[in-house]
Amino acid sequence: CLQDIDQPGSRLNYAFVNCTNCGPRFTIIQDLPYDRAKTTMKSFAMCPDCHTEYKNVLDRRFHAQPTACSICGPEYEMFIGKKKISADISHIINEVSQCIENGEVLLIKGLGGMHLACDAFSETAVQKLRDLKIREGKPFAVMCKNLVTVENRFEISEQEKKSLLSWRRPVVLLRNKKPFAPSVSMQLNTTGILLPSMAIHYQIFDFLTTDAIVFTSGNMTDEPVCIDDSIALNELSKVADIVITYNREIHNRADDSVVMVVNEKERIIRRSKGYVPAPVLTTLYDNEGIFAAGAELTNTFALGKNTQVIFSQHIGDLKNAETMEFYEESVDRFSKLFRFENQFVACDLHPDYLSSYYARNLRLPTLEIQHHHAHIASCMAEHGLNEKVIAFAFDGTGYGDDGTIWGGEVFICDYAGYERRFHFDPVPLPGGDQVTKYPWRTALSYLYKYFGAEILESGLPFLDARDKTEIKTITQMIDANLNCPLSSGAGRLFDAVAALSDICTTSSYHAEAPMKLESCIETDCKGKYLYHIEDKTIVFYKMFYQIIKDFRRSAPASHISAKFHNTMVALIIELSKKLKKETGINKVVLSGGTFQNKYLLGLSEILLKKEGFEVFAHEKVPSNDGGIALGQMAIAAAYRQSTRISDNGNH
Repeated sequence: CLQDIDQPGSRLNYAFVNCTNCGPRFTIIQDLPYDRAKTTMKSFAMCPDCHTEYKNVLDRRFHAQPTACSICGPEYEMFIGKKKISADISHIINEVSQCIENGEVLLIKGLGGMHLACDAFSETAVQKLRDLKIREGKPFAVMCKNLVTVENRFEISEQEKKSLLSWRRPVVLLRNKKPFAPSVSMQLNTTGILLPSMAIHYQIFDFLTTDAIVFTSGNMTDEPVCIDDSIALNELSKVADIVITYNREIHNRADDSVVMVVNEKERIIRRSKGYVPAPVLTTLYDNEGIFAAGAELTNTFALGKNTQVIFSQHIGDLKNAETMEFYEESVDRFSKLFRFENQFVACDLHPDYLSSYYARNLRLPTLEIQHHHAHIASCMAEHGLNEKVIAFAFDGTGYGDDGTIWGGEVFICDYAGYERRFHFDPVPLPGGDQVTKYPWRTALSYLYKYFGAEILESGLPFLDARDKTEIKTITQMIDANLNCPLSSGAGRLFDAVAALSDICTTSSYHAEAPMKLESCIETDCKGKYLYHIEDKTIVFYKMFYQIIKDFRRSAPASHISAKFHNTMVALIIELSKKLKKETGINKVVLSGGTFQNKYLLGLSEILLKKEGFEVFAHEKVPSNDGGIALGQMAIAAAYRQSTRISDNGNH
């Protein structure tokens, strides 16, 4: 197809060149079967040449529904402000390259939504984009011209190359070697990198002198990626200097997918464009007619069709009204597209999750499922496990059976249920969800619990930077149990250590503190801290004592981070061995958003396997809440089957 762009004829310089192996599918389909008349290409009648190729079984464009050329296909349009500028594609690409070279911001319509772009080497341009998008600290993804550019600037393994070059074109997290402008990665040691995926991307790089551009979702912070041309022109034109759109509708919104590679295996972090709607196959139970509503953060939902689980694209955080609207619209579209008849509903146990509220209002038989049980079941279903396993569910938050917030959980479990064998020591969270924005509050809570008020006056930098009145208010809230829910969340423990180490005391985006804590690890440090177990509770008194001691002897944050991470790995190994001895179970499952930490997951897998364990972690679906719908589906399917057996008198 790239060769076609350079050859005389109706596809010379045509920016929508595609065949059966490339081009849009999910984002243009309106109904099944996947025929042109049921896509947003229906308004573009094929010219005689394109029609001949389409009908020729020997042609690579045989039954390529989006096939088109400059005579019969979609066209790009350019706007400056809201004013349309008449121009052919060569002029448009020239203007785009000038825009980027001049340090300006570009809005360009992609396959699944709008993208904002600027020169990745220009700190001024990147900061301008950050300010305009109101994206204070979250890292940006970068599109590189080719693999040579990537290899020059990043450490990259063979599997990372394979992921980067795959037709799905995901964003791949790579370790920095020669970073771009400082405001791209924002103090992290990794950057999300992708390669061109549309003809116009290649054409733009042919004109550019720079070989890397920031390439981020075209939306305002926390809103779904924009797909509507009028919204782009009315709202996002305030952010961009030039807007490039085209006259074909995007029917199904789809963000770029994000993956990382750990132990030479691709692990999906965000499952969307390129991966959706390919089903996840499960042969354990019949999933027909089950709707899994998913979680509230990084939401995806799933529909059950026989042995298939059909995941939605990445929806996002449902607390945002526009995202909730996107969720409801997507449920309706998927149900229509896949002829899904809802018979049974699975949702999170949390009383206030909007996905669960939506599910309960369907007025169908509904099974409410504990959050971390669903995390583990998700990983089990992905790997076809149907037996009791040793399970570590580490994340930030999930509603527990006792009404507290869980998140540092060690289970013995299967689809039918779970036994909570160990859990992290719960601490009060002053202000509830506010602690995710202010990790220093969780650090204070741990110190106050373990050492009392005296430690707060001992000259720790993260507290010295706070107003004394604010600190007193927080301790009074804890003493009075005023808006201080108890949490055993692993994410909050990582927050606390990041704040205590003065790595991140205030977060501007989700999981910033744990990400920065991981990013600064001293990789050759083998030391670790102490902890102890009281009954079922994993207590971190000794660890915090040693961290403070290290901090006061001026140990670098990288050293503290490494020892902390090594402690978490040691805990996983010790408890796995202990539970294996007690139960005889040799399979260990790792799930939850905390296992997006490459160091934690990678080292845990390696050391568990050295101890003879069979280890299972996510690959096909995210370990974060974006994969939880699969677990809900598996538990619901198992429950429904056992209920039917019981009703038939066979159990």
